[in-house]
Parts: sequence; structure tokens; C-alpha cells
Amino acid sequence: MIATATVAAVGNGRMFTSGRDMAAWLGIVPRQYSTGGKPTLGRISKRGNRCLRQLFIQGAQSSFLHLKRDHSSLGEWLRQVEARRHRQVAVVALANKMVRICWKVLTTEGVYQPYPSRVA
Repeated sequence: MIATATVAAVGNGRMFTSGRDMAAWLGIVPRQYSTGGKPTLGRISKRGNRCLRQLFIQGAQSSFLHLKRDHSSLGEWLRQVEARRHRQVAVVALANKMVRICWKVLTTEGVYQPYPSRVA
């Protein structure tokens, strides 16, 4: 459902120069304030396609526990984010990462290569 909605809204993704641009279009990146050379990140902007943003966040919520228990580099990254931030912030960060992965797959027209598993 998320893939169909993404392709319907974005197409091949070439209208964005980077994955961050696509995530910003969806409103999943934190709003940035800069003063005196010190950047400060705020809450997510919540602009853009509301339905698609909700689908990505719900998808991240549903895969959060599975990925957190996974022994891949993505699972390790997710555990580190949750250790530093609140759980819901980690979910939105995962949704942001999922949007960036979707942009890469759309623009390269390739097959998704999952994060490699790490043997511990």
C-alpha cells in the first residue's frame, strides 16, 4: 500500500535531488533553525502529502520492534537512536530513513538491497 501510494505521488522520484528533499517534501525531516553558526533541529514540519506521511510513520511503527531486535546495521542504528531519544522520535527517524531508501530505489530503478546482517 505504501509503495503504490509513493509511486502515485512521486513517480520515479527524479524531481527530488536527494532523499532528504523527498523527506522534506513529505514533512518528515526536523525543522532547522540556525543562528550564530549553531544549527538547532526542531519538530517535524508536517508539510506535504499528509496521507503518505502517515503511511510511512505507521509502517515505521509496525516494523520498529522487529528491526530493533534484528542484528543488522539498521537494527543497531535504531537501538542507538532509541537510547538517545524518545521512542516516538526514533519511529519518525525510521520513517525518514525509509523515505530516503524509497527515493534511492525509485531513482536508480534497482532492486532494494537490505542492510547486511551482522554476526555477533
